[in-house]
Order: sequence, then C-alpha cells, then structure tokens
Amino acid sequence: MGHPVHFKNDDTQTDLRSIPPQKSTITKPACKKNDQPMNQLQDFNESRYGSVSHEVLNTFRSKLMEKFKRLNEGTAKQGNPTLLNEIYSELYITEGDSGEICNEHEVRQIETQSRRAATEDKPIKCNDIFKPLPGQNKPITTVLTKGVAGIGKTVSVQKFILDWAEGKENQDVQLIFPLPFREINLMKGETFSLSDLLHVFFHETKEMEISSDKYKVLFIFDGLDECRLPLHFQRNETLRDVNKKKSVDVLLTNLIAGNLLPSALIWITSRPAAADLVPSECVHRVTEV
Repeated sequence: MGHPVHFKNDDTQTDLRSIPPQKSTITKPACKKNDQPMNQLQDFNESRYGSVSHEVLNTFRSKLMEKFKRLNEGTAKQGNPTLLNEIYSELYITEGDSGEICNEHEVRQIETQSRRAATEDKPIKCNDIFKPLPGQNKPITTVLTKGVAGIGKTVSVQKFILDWAEGKENQDVQLIFPLPFREINLMKGETFSLSDLLHVFFHETKEMEISSDKYKVLFIFDGLDECRLPLHFQRNETLRDVNKKKSVDVLLTNLIAGNLLPSALIWITSRPAAADLVPSECVHRVTEV
C-alpha cells in the first residue's frame, strides 16, 4: 500500500481523483505478478510438481516423428529417402497363447502355421496390440511379438511410433521409449540407473519424472534375438528404485518383469528362436506376424 494522503492546511477534500499520486517508497515483494497467460502458468505448475510440460512433450514427439517418418531399413537410399507412410502395408498379426512361448525352429513354425486352419487365428491390428479382444477383461501391459527374419517387425515398430507421434493412434500413451537391443548391447558391462539410461538415449527425459504414475509410458525393445545381455530373470536381484544404479541386465529384467515402473507398457519383438529368453509368466500377450 502507498502512503496515506496528507491534507495541507485546512483542505479536507476527500475526492482522491484530484490529488496527484504519491510516490511510494515501500519495497515491493520478490514474487512476480501473475499476469502471464494461463497456459504458461499451467506449464509452470506442472514443472513444479514434477509433471511433463506440453512443450517438452511436443519436442519429444517431434524428434520421434522426424526419426521414424523415413524408412530406416537398408533398402532406403540416403539420397532418395522413402517415406514410411507411403509404402507401409498392414501386417497380418495374430494372437497366440501367452502361456507358451514356442521355441521351435523358424522353418518348422512356418510349416505349422501354413497347416493351421484360418479359423483358429485371432487377427489383431498392430496399433491395437495392447487392447483386449472381445471377451478379454484382463489388462495387457507386456506384449511379445514373434516373426521370422525380414517379415517386417522393425518396420511395424516404426509405424506404431510414427502414428503415435503424429497424433493418430494410442493417444492415451504420453511417452514412448524405443530401445533397440542392438543399441543396448553397447551398454553391456556398464552400470546405470533407469533414469540415467534414458538420459543417454533421450536427453529430454532430464526434465521428466519417469517414475510418476501420472503418465502412461511404453518401452519398445526391438530385436530380442540380437540381445547380447545374459537376461538372468531368475538370478538377478529385484529392483524397484529407478534412481538406483545397477547393470543394464538387471535394469532390463526388472523392467520387463514389472518390478521397475509396474504401470509401464512393454513391447518386445523377436525372431521365434529367441522368444523364450523372456519367461512366459512375464508376458501377457504373444502375437505372431
């Protein structure tokens, strides 16, 4: 508040509009006036309480969109990139038995698949792999997708991520972290916390609270058959702290088993011969391309 008005001599006028404003000498408080737009205030409050701001999320989506909008397979020429949306064909994916992960040779599986009656198949779209089929009530959080070499598993992962980044599908998911085993192999022998590991691949995660249950997070581990980690599901210690440093093998087994971030979605792709590296009790749905 400013100084009170001092009347001179016998002047008792109470109409303050005619009195020149007094210059205040009182020190203003340190806080700033809340005269910024509401969306900026919302972002400030979100960052204050450990949430992901819209700006960070949009930047994250844009980078994934830029990375996956072009075909990343060896057939794509550097000088003439192929846009994934222009050439992608929907794969025929069926749901298998999550209780059994077949480890037969790929040739034997192809023969068995060709003899199986079409009525036994439960077709499912790639973008719907986490959605229960009619009559299924249990939530699906961990999916293992099998397919022989070159059938299109990696390309389907790219299309899934691109559709999400473009706002077309699975918009209930806030964050998708693609972590190919080919790149994870380079971390073998090193120790990280889950937060640190994500910082290596995604710098934007430094501003995110990944451990918060407010956000639906999806981890995609592509190419289980290329994994060079031991994946000791039974032998590794149980880990629940995302900030505790352990070997990458311990991080992955606890993440897939649901000890780390139990609410996170997990999608693993693999050639059939390596599918049994993940225990069947850790998988809620098995799909086959």
